[in-house]
Formats: sequence, C-alpha cells, structure tokens
Amino acid sequence: MKRMWVALLSAAVIGLPGCGQDEQQGGEGGDASIVWKAQSLWQAGTLPHQIFEEFARRVTERSGGRLTIEALAVNSIVSSTESLDAVGAGILQAQHSGPAYFTGKDAAFALLSDPQGGFETPAQMRQWMETGGGLDLARELYAKYNAYFVGGVWYGAESLVSKKPIRKLSDLQGVKLRAPQGIGQDIFLLLGAAPVNLPGSEVYTALERGVVDASDWGTLSMNEDLGYHKLAPYPMYPGYHSMPMADFAVNMTQWNALPDDLKTLVEAEVATFATEMVERNRAADEAVLARAGELGFEAIDLPTEERRKFRELARGVWEKYAAQSPMARRVYDSQVAFLKQLDLLD
Repeated sequence: MKRMWVALLSAAVIGLPGCGQDEQQGGEGGDASIVWKAQSLWQAGTLPHQIFEEFARRVTERSGGRLTIEALAVNSIVSSTESLDAVGAGILQAQHSGPAYFTGKDAAFALLSDPQGGFETPAQMRQWMETGGGLDLARELYAKYNAYFVGGVWYGAESLVSKKPIRKLSDLQGVKLRAPQGIGQDIFLLLGAAPVNLPGSEVYTALERGVVDASDWGTLSMNEDLGYHKLAPYPMYPGYHSMPMADFAVNMTQWNALPDDLKTLVEAEVATFATEMVERNRAADEAVLARAGELGFEAIDLPTEERRKFRELARGVWEKYAAQSPMARRVYDSQVAFLKQLDLLD
C-alpha cells in the first residue's frame, strides 16, 4: 500500500501546474491553465455525476480557461474512503465526496455529513452550514487533513424502500433492513429493526431473494432507476431519516495558491452546484411520484409526530458520536442548538 501511494504521489506531483512543465499559476491575465483532477462519489452517467460535470465545465468556461476541473467518477483514482488522503497528498487536487466516508478519522465527519433524522429538509441543513456555524467547523476539520472545504452539496432526502408499508416507527420492528454502518444503523437497531450491512451493488439481489425486507439507499428517483420499487413498493416519501451532505474540497496548497478572483468564482459555483443538485433531484423525484400508480408503488409520508420520535431517539446516537472527539462535540452542540432554533428539538 505504501508503494502504491508513493507512486501515485509522484505521478500527481509531475502533473501539477509548475511541476515538470513550463506553466504559470494561472493568475489574472496568465496564459496557462491550472488543472484540478476532482473525483466524485458518483458513478459515471448518473444524474448527480452529470450535474458535477456541468459544475466543472462552468468553472472552466467562466474562468476563461484559467482553471480547468476534470470531473472524475467514483473510484477513478482512489477508493471513496481514500479520497481525502489523496487530496491532502496532492494525488487529487479536489474531491466531491461524502464526509461520512472519513468517520474513521474523526466522528465529527459523520455528524457533519448526516445527523440522521435531524433536519427536515436539505435547505435547513444548508442554513445551518451557512448561518449557524457549520461552515467554519467544516473548514477547521478539513484543514487538519490539508484540505480546504469550499462548501456543502446536498442531493435530497433519501427514501427508504420497503416490502411492507411502514406507517409508524413501530412497523420497523423485526424488519431486515439494509443500512450502512454508522449513525443510521445504530438508530434502526434502537427501533427494533434488524440492520444488514451490504454494499449498494448487492441491494437489488438481496431484496429479490428476501435477504432484506427494506433498504436505506437513495432518493425516490434513484431507487426507481435501480428497480427497487418493483421489489419493495412502499417507499418513504418525502424522506425523513437521511439527507446526506457531500462536499467540494480542495488541496490546501492548491487553494492558497489560487488567485482571489478564482477563489470567489469557485465558491460561487459550488453554491450554484448545491442548488442545482437539490432542485434537479427533487424534480426527478416528483416526476417518479407522479407515475406511482403506473409504476406500482405507494409512497408513504411518516406523520410529524413519528418524525419527532425518530429525531429524539436519534439524538441519543448523535451524543455517542459527539463523545468520541472534541470536534465531534462541537459539531453536535452547534447542530442541536440550531435544531432547537428551528423548533425541531425541545
């Protein structure tokens, strides 16, 4: 593994602007282009990755070619769990990834990414990031790994799919539920479900064979694209349990060397990217919902009182993560204070 990282780092350094090439740093009026290889967490061809590619093209076009972002699909250079290390080392110059992948480094990443059951909408969590102190905490956390957190990017509320209707939390008792390890799995255990840890590539077959009765995966439209509603025709919509935040983060040296006008451009385009991701995924969800009868599924909206029960139960799990590091405690305290302002917690 060490040899692989050394080889990758050597290749990355050779490919950096100004390293082994006669290029300028792309300042105002500069002739040369700065090039960032940026890996996403999405498969090529999916709607989220297409939106990421459009973001990258806008930066290139609006910078007049001074900054080029090469949008790479998931696992193109390194695995998802290694991308932050790759950005810090300069193997990647940037990433669009999920902070939860880095929970092993600091439990704060899990809370930052998705305090499951906490916020009702991505807009509320974005408000916490932009006005409630979340952005400063994220930038402080990422800086420890030689990365600059430019901004958060949400793709919508996830829609749990199930073979049987879940109209109240007690209906989860005994349900074999695919859920990734972490906060969500811990919460579902407390609700009496039987979580099963499976990779996403095995979800369809697991539903088909009865290995699981339900699955925590993606949004309504993402699940329909994968055919889950044919096997589990009772999706939760609008989703309530998970609305993960992804990131756009840049190698700290690369970010610091960027001219101020390009920093402003990237920050503005990341904000637009975040809006586009939520709105276009919402539109895709609504288009699928409009065809529910034709597609043969029933969308179930969990009542407000049941959502609040889920949130209060989840809070106990958040507290366990908060106890794992000083930064996790600060993220937790900030989120809870903001949720109280929104009247989502007592």
